[in-house]
Amino acid sequence: MLRWAIIFLVIGLVMSVLGFGGVGGAFVGIAKILFFVAIAIFVILLVLGLLAGKGIKNAID
Repeated sequence: MLRWAIIFLVIGLVMSVLGFGGVGGAFVGIAKILFFVAIAIFVILLVLGLLAGKGIKNAID
C-alpha cells in the first residue's frame, strides 16, 4: 500500500509541475489517504502481533 502511495505522490507532483494542478492535487490527496491507511493497518497489526506473542508465551509457561 505504501508503494501505491508513493506512486500517486510522484504522479501528482509531476502533473502539478506540468500545469495540471487540480488533477495533481487530487493524486496527492489520494497518496495522503493511502499513507495514513497503511500506517493505521501497520499499527493495528503490530498491536495484534504483540498480544498474540504474549498469549503464546503465557500458554508455553
